[in-house]
Amino acid sequence: MRKTVKIVDERIKTMMYYMAPLEGVTDFVYRGLFDRYFGPADKYFIPFLTPAEGGKLSRRQKADVLWENNEGLASVPQILTNSPEEFAALAVRLHKWGYREVNLNLGCPSRTVVSKGKGAGLLREREYLREFLDRIFDKADVEISIKTRIGAEDPEEFDMLLELYNQYPVKELIVHPRTLTEYYKGAPHLDAYIKAMKKSRHPLCYNGDLFTAEDVQRLRKKCPGVERLMFGRGLIGNPSLLSEIKGERKAGPSVYLEFQNALVEAYREKLGKEKYVLAKMKELWTYRGMTGLLGRTGIERIQRTRSLKEYMEEIKRSEGEEVNA
Repeated sequence: MRKTVKIVDERIKTMMYYMAPLEGVTDFVYRGLFDRYFGPADKYFIPFLTPAEGGKLSRRQKADVLWENNEGLASVPQILTNSPEEFAALAVRLHKWGYREVNLNLGCPSRTVVSKGKGAGLLREREYLREFLDRIFDKADVEISIKTRIGAEDPEEFDMLLELYNQYPVKELIVHPRTLTEYYKGAPHLDAYIKAMKKSRHPLCYNGDLFTAEDVQRLRKKCPGVERLMFGRGLIGNPSLLSEIKGERKAGPSVYLEFQNALVEAYREKLGKEKYVLAKMKELWTYRGMTGLLGRTGIERIQRTRSLKEYMEEIKRSEGEEVNA
């Protein structure tokens, strides 16, 4: 019995762990400082890039993918578009800048994205999606991974999607086992992920509702062959999560406070005005609240702060408190 437990623990350490792309949150400043204080993750997915004609990017998006801003990180740019020409053009640019893999976003359920036929919205257009994949895999000279939902409205759509994806040389298939219309509500369809483990020709990564080490243990019991995990909201809310999963020493409050200080200083340089920096920092605590590490009262006090000095004083206080059940 002990021998079995030891083997399971060793497998946890050899699994691969990814940081999901969260727009406006996991920019190059955040990724670099996370890696310094809590990393490394095996891959850092750069929040989705929306290319214009010719694969051109906005100044902000270009800064996020500049090689010097991602030095030492296993970064993968994610592309959000419904134009195969724009995808291919940007993939060529990214290859020239040093990237060997790009990721196609077929998972974003945002209404503004879906209404333009992008992200998970492409899952509604099955024939066009086939044409899109034909063209990008024909033109792109980089490896392409895909992040997908299991369908637009019905989990049963996943059978057809898996058959479609199996026809292409997908580097990796990252599956969030919910449909577009489910958004982030309800439990993920683990049966769909198990189906993918049996039918997919490609390496698989699981994404969805992983907030604690216990969540990972439960997932591994139901999907014992899972080898790669992507973390979004849970990892932003608790940057120590990867260490906790691996059974390593958890970073204490002092490390988290150092991380917060470093973020504040880096965003001062990037954003300038204090009000922008403060808004940025407060957004991170929205995710902190999802982990249960700090109760609602503590989160509300942080959200009411009106200066960075007041903010830092409040998080020092909050880090020393027990969770308000």
